[in-house]
Amino acid sequence: MDRTALTERGLLFYSGVLTGALAIVLLSGSGAPRKTASFDQIEVKRINVVEPDGTIRLVISDKSYFPGLIVKGKEYAHDRQTAGMLFFNDEGTENGGLIFGGMKDKTGKVESWGHLSFDQYMGDQVAVFDAGEEDGKRHSGIQLVDEPDIPMSEITGALMLPPAQREARLHQLFSKDKPEQRVYLGRRSDRSAALQLKDPQGRDRVVMAVSADGTPSLEFLDDQGRVMTQFPKEAR
Repeated sequence: MDRTALTERGLLFYSGVLTGALAIVLLSGSGAPRKTASFDQIEVKRINVVEPDGTIRLVISDKSYFPGLIVKGKEYAHDRQTAGMLFFNDEGTENGGLIFGGMKDKTGKVESWGHLSFDQYMGDQVAVFDAGEEDGKRHSGIQLVDEPDIPMSEITGALMLPPAQREARLHQLFSKDKPEQRVYLGRRSDRSAALQLKDPQGRDRVVMAVSADGTPSLEFLDDQGRVMTQFPKEAR
């Protein structure tokens, strides 16, 4: 056997060893633990949490980087001027969020807010925890809301219009079938604590309350807002 044949066999053998070694490294690497990093402190303007396929699931952001409305991974202009976090469902569509803020202007006027909500599928918020202060009045409470079944494509289409047309189109969409609060439990701006149960049109039908001076009451109302029965019997 000549030297050329030996050389060719040696190269083939060497190539086979390298291929096998590479395969072992790749296969063993696929089952290796995922890399993690540990920090004492991190400073960022925005964090996006995504699935392995890139589907967005959570955004934590300051006000300057806060996203617009994201539906199935596509973002539409929606200026919210707030910091917080947004939740997204398995399809990459907004599914609720937490926003917060507050400030005092040059005249000493205070405005503050905190809002945690969860949305219905391809719709707006249906469960809300909300607190705020404006014009010296404070409120905090839990709301359950009936949302209209307006196709999300109609809403995203409106958001793509110029500002003036956008507002007109959104008003048109929600003028016939608007969100209606069904349950409210919380502290109202008049400093009373109340549980309000409402009909599908958002009208109070049962109101249990304790006023700012500590007076309790229970009222049953008709669809015109008139008190049918109240406890205690004496008018407040």
